[in-house]
Amino acid sequence: MARILACIFLSVLCVCGLRSQNTDRPIVAIKCGKLIDGRSDKVRDGVTIIIEGNTVRSVGGSIPEGAKVIDLGSATVLPGLIDCHTHVLLQGDITNQDYDNQLLKESIPYRTIRGAVAAQAALRNGFTTIRDVETEGAMYADVDIKRAIVNGIIDGPRMFVSTRALDVTGAYPLLGYSWELHMPKGVQVVDGVDECRKAVREEVENGADWIKVYADRSYYFAPDGALHSILTFTFEELKAICDEAHKLHRKVAAHAIGIDGIENSLRAGVTTIEHGDGFTDELIALAKQKGAYWCPTLFVTEYVSEGRAAEGRPIYKQMLQHQREAFAKGVRAGVKIALGTDAGGFAWDVNEAVEFKRMVDAGMSPMQAIKASTSVAAELLEMSGKLGEIIPGALADIVAVQGDPLKDITVLEQVKFVMKDGKVYRNDIK
Repeated sequence: MARILACIFLSVLCVCGLRSQNTDRPIVAIKCGKLIDGRSDKVRDGVTIIIEGNTVRSVGGSIPEGAKVIDLGSATVLPGLIDCHTHVLLQGDITNQDYDNQLLKESIPYRTIRGAVAAQAALRNGFTTIRDVETEGAMYADVDIKRAIVNGIIDGPRMFVSTRALDVTGAYPLLGYSWELHMPKGVQVVDGVDECRKAVREEVENGADWIKVYADRSYYFAPDGALHSILTFTFEELKAICDEAHKLHRKVAAHAIGIDGIENSLRAGVTTIEHGDGFTDELIALAKQKGAYWCPTLFVTEYVSEGRAAEGRPIYKQMLQHQREAFAKGVRAGVKIALGTDAGGFAWDVNEAVEFKRMVDAGMSPMQAIKASTSVAAELLEMSGKLGEIIPGALADIVAVQGDPLKDITVLEQVKFVMKDGKVYRNDIK
């Protein structure tokens, strides 16, 4: 009986605590010029959003008495943006030397500080949620940054993290050093089914929300015109990773660029294909059959193909047009495409919202591109109804721009208002 009474008492405390948390902040009414809710194709004019605590209470209707009013004038209001492919622990790697310097000359604490600044930049640019797909040699520091944000120590987006990516022996930097030196790697090296299973368990133990794998490398165009690659993991290894991840209620994101890596990944059971430059009609159909998502990362290919490394990696210039054509096929076929930028692969002083224009230029409508970073991205994260939409019951992640992104998608590169979890982090609306 004493135990039952104690449980009831604790339950009452929890309920009271939640009620207190919701009433600590005043009810907020956001007056919108235009509203794009992330799910509907319809744009609504003159709508008021009512926020209670960290949750959207209603969309439309009257303003409650005593509510704090935020008048955004003629601005267009959208759900907080979601970037499904970032690296906050990486600060651009357009040359091998840049990458090596980060792993060899910057301590993990120093890189973590820089990662925290990168996370703050993402939030300020309107990305209220990110999926960070590996730490590039910084071990589990992404979990620490995520925890610091959750605990209010630093500002930043909501994070879904992957900790250390998995790859096989001899396939990932640091490479090219004397065999006498045992150099660090940007990934966790695993070989064989047993090591693959154990690595997944280790990642989850240390805080991974997702498992990231490198499914291929060394891209080349074959005489058939297709973009091929060398596989890293065998099918059995990759399937073991997916099976173990799924058993532990985690999903797998696969870096796969050539048709070989894409097919191996899809058949093994990954949830997302990252980059996917070599997608063909047949592989797009397979992705749809498997229910997989595609994060194309268009801008970073352009960035690398035009950077200092392009002379040493001319394949990226060849891949650029191929990638855009594959993307257009994916859009027409209706494959599930979520916005991912690979920010960190390019410097964080570039606003990751530049990806929107590339997606529109390559074949998406502006509304499709917006949904790729809102409701579709939320589905990928299994957060439908909570993220990526402005509807009753969703978390109060809201951004605003001055202008109409359906007429000029680049206005999303100039977010003026940012709210995450009901808290305003930026308001430059004039």
